[in-house]
Amino acid sequence: MTLARKKAVVTGSTRGIGLAIARALVERGASVVVNGRDGGRVKTACERLMQEVAGADVTGIAADLSSASGTDRLIENCSTADILVNNVGIFSPKDFYLITDSDWELYFQLNVMSGVRLSRHYAQYMAAKGWGRILFNASVTGGFIPGEMVHYGATKAALLGLSRTLAEFLNGSGVTVNAFLPGPVRTERTETFLQSSKKNSFEHEREVFAQKLPTSIIKRFILPSEVASLVAFLASDEASAITGAALRVDGGIVRSLL
Repeated sequence: MTLARKKAVVTGSTRGIGLAIARALVERGASVVVNGRDGGRVKTACERLMQEVAGADVTGIAADLSSASGTDRLIENCSTADILVNNVGIFSPKDFYLITDSDWELYFQLNVMSGVRLSRHYAQYMAAKGWGRILFNASVTGGFIPGEMVHYGATKAALLGLSRTLAEFLNGSGVTVNAFLPGPVRTERTETFLQSSKKNSFEHEREVFAQKLPTSIIKRFILPSEVASLVAFLASDEASAITGAALRVDGGIVRSLL
């Protein structure tokens, strides 16, 4: 699945799933733009990738994508891309009655509108070239919304609709558009949570899945690299017939035939 001579933009890629995706694309030969809000973290992520992957072609662009001006900053510094991975997003448990209008606005601006703005720009270049990949991290919560994160789940559901309708709009152009839906992933934040218990992290993980995530088939947190492998495949020529799809990498947590 070579991605040589392809340029990829991965938003929210200084750590976690985003960093793993950036690494997977670099490993397959793509030149990758790493993005995050904090310039220091962007620099650290780029240095890490260059250390871990021989010959890595990595560029960092610090930009807060929760506003149009932040998105414009990213575009000004990277005008074209063959692959766009709209990964950036925020989430936090909060009672529905306490979610303010400003909370809703922030979630939609960052989780949804950043993808709208970037896709609107890069899709034109991709379509003119006759090849492109646009991917959205819709999270499994896009179709399996937890009650304690109504605002997060709603934005992810919006991304599912955006991904499908954008694929329809770009029909016949050579540009594919898909959503990938990670389940509970073992990110840095998850590690901190697991280590907060008096039990060892393995026992704590088993307890979490037994009590709160019983429908999981694999009974463990998914590794960021496992999500990244799906994204790398969808970005490749081997996935050229897959578009308008929503593909889960959730460990079987959603009980569905489709």
